[in-house]
Amino acid sequence: MRPFIPCFSLLAAAALLAALAAPPVEAQARPRARDLGVPFDGNPGPHNAITDVAGVEVGHATLVSGEGALVVGSGPVRTGVTAVLPRGRRSPDPVFAAWFSLNGNGEMTGTTWIDEGGFLQGPVLITNTHSVGVVRDAAIRWMLRADPALLWALPVVAETFDGLLNDINGFHVKPEHVFAALDGARGGAVEEGSVGGGTGMICNQFKGGIGTSSRRLPAAQGAYTVGVLVQCNYGGQYDLRIAGVPVGREIAGMRPCFERAEPPSQAFLRGVPRCGAPAPAAPRGDERELGSIIIVVATDAPLLPHQLERVARRAALGLGREGSTAGNGSGDIFLAFSTANPGAAADGAPVALTMLPNDRIDGLFQATVQATEEAITNAMVAARTTTGADGLRIYGLPHDRLREILASHARLAPSPRP
Repeated sequence: MRPFIPCFSLLAAAALLAALAAPPVEAQARPRARDLGVPFDGNPGPHNAITDVAGVEVGHATLVSGEGALVVGSGPVRTGVTAVLPRGRRSPDPVFAAWFSLNGNGEMTGTTWIDEGGFLQGPVLITNTHSVGVVRDAAIRWMLRADPALLWALPVVAETFDGLLNDINGFHVKPEHVFAALDGARGGAVEEGSVGGGTGMICNQFKGGIGTSSRRLPAAQGAYTVGVLVQCNYGGQYDLRIAGVPVGREIAGMRPCFERAEPPSQAFLRGVPRCGAPAPAAPRGDERELGSIIIVVATDAPLLPHQLERVARRAALGLGREGSTAGNGSGDIFLAFSTANPGAAADGAPVALTMLPNDRIDGLFQATVQATEEAITNAMVAARTTTGADGLRIYGLPHDRLREILASHARLAPSPRP
């Protein structure tokens, strides 16, 4: 996939693995979008996360080291791996799944067999573009460790490009980091922002990364849960909308900049200004949308693969609410799976399945759109200002300014938590 370019110019010890995988305690004290008063439709589950779908677990391995000039093979390092396990670490039972490419300038392995067989077998992993191979191979080793009799595997590994903040050609993601993300996967609250595969990502020219959200349908619609997790690395600042408000147009002086006087090693970034220098005029909607977003949708509703493809397509509508136009240089790839129908992949006799009728699926479509929109906003709200390779500074979305803008448009929700 192509990198996100600022548009105004063109460990192997057990203790270490545990540290990589375990989310810091203070991480969940960070405000999320709802805490800031961002209004969203729909009712979230208890954690407002993909893990509200029973059995789903998420783990991260985060790699951060070095600063200053980019030295390939040395750093700076701002990358990692995020793992989503549909039935948790202890269940190899496949789930029905489907995928959809809104714009295919990216990669998600294993999708040919998902199309053909209708099942996702094993975890979903998300990392940087140049680490897909090592993550895929390590995932197979992890699956073999759990089941030595496993004859073959086609893991699903997706990517977005972090080569502006990270030494992507230094290949810093190793098998032990993949094991750490998988072994550390848990249910409950999910760490967001600059973590795991999202560590070096940029979203709408603000710091991006991992975000998640969920929706719980009312009893009349089956009381099903839909959960979404995104790795957000797409878009231009001018087009950014939050809760329908053109937030990106109203935030000035927070575009990417370089802290160092020396020119960056990547020629296409040499027009990016020094931090503190007069900012160029903001583009008026002519930014090129480069980058990518990976969206994973989980549900406990009994859906078959063709229905899950319909659900995956609806994630595009949530992405559009945030201002994305899925440009030519963007890799926007979505996966949906259902944890219903356990044992459906069993060998032997025919298997009895349950399926939600198509005329009852609209609530799941709506929940997917709503949770996708909120997950993307959560990714930006959680991420903090980051300086990476060659001193490139990417600002975190300013919370106070966001609240001011929403309030000026009469879109600030009442009584947000402090």
